Amino acid sequence: MSVASDRSEPCPVCGSAARRMFIAHGHGIHTCGGCSHQFAALAPAASHVEAVYGDDYFNGGGAGYPDYLGDAALRRAQGRRYGRLLGRHIGKGTLLDVGCAAGFILQGLQDEGWTGMGVEPNPSMAAYGRERLGLQVTAGAMESLPRDAAPSGGFDVVTMIQVIAHFHDLRRALESARDLTRPGGHWLIETWDNASLSARLLGRRWHEYSPPSVLHMFSRSSLIRIAADMGMRPVASGRPAKWISGAQAKSLLRYKFGNGPLGRLPSAALGVVPDRSRLPYPAEDVFWMLFERSA
Repeated sequence: MSVASDRSEPCPVCGSAARRMFIAHGHGIHTCGGCSHQFAALAPAASHVEAVYGDDYFNGGGAGYPDYLGDAALRRAQGRRYGRLLGRHIGKGTLLDVGCAAGFILQGLQDEGWTGMGVEPNPSMAAYGRERLGLQVTAGAMESLPRDAAPSGGFDVVTMIQVIAHFHDLRRALESARDLTRPGGHWLIETWDNASLSARLLGRRWHEYSPPSVLHMFSRSSLIRIAADMGMRPVASGRPAKWISGAQAKSLLRYKFGNGPLGRLPSAALGVVPDRSRLPYPAEDVFWMLFERSA
């Protein structure tokens, strides 16, 4: 990666000066030498959540999804896998699924015996979860979720699956998550790894350099660093079994590579793949981590 400028910004994880690597979609992508965190340097407007995570995010492709509702079975199966994983480590209990969209992952978690609710900033998705699936889903951002949303004593688990990278006020959102987690409770986080081989090989073409939707690109060490600031310690981690639809794979390729030489060959190969097909995610740039709150 080439450095686009000597301009620096304070790292939202450790506060060190972070240098700008390049511009992605009109925004500077910075990297911190202190904790290895990467982030998009922008000051989100008051309307950021509504503007970025409107209905187009879930059915317009690009940095979002070409048809989120069409992937219901994939998401629900993902929730079941995580429900079983949590069961192996900590048993069953109450949970909050942050950024739950229509609630398919929450459904899968409930299939495995968890009692839960979700919070989702997109009103249409939140309404789908409530009205079509019968789930308890609150429409709103994690940054502003009140403490009384939790059961007495707090949730046993707060799940943030492919969500933490999108928080427009990272520390405020995580402080809210901590306050909603009971002492001795847990966080389950799945996110992308900026230190992975895929991220390093693809450079600025890596799919997670996608502001203003994706604002934070964690490494394992930077995630552990900011979780420690919230009183959370890591207790387990791994790489998830991840599946995506043919439609999403094609949409991401078009978004990141367009019609250039790097995009034509894989796009042509995927052209014969049905949109509803179920594909194993091919790279190693995603991980999960389980944290425990200090008692």
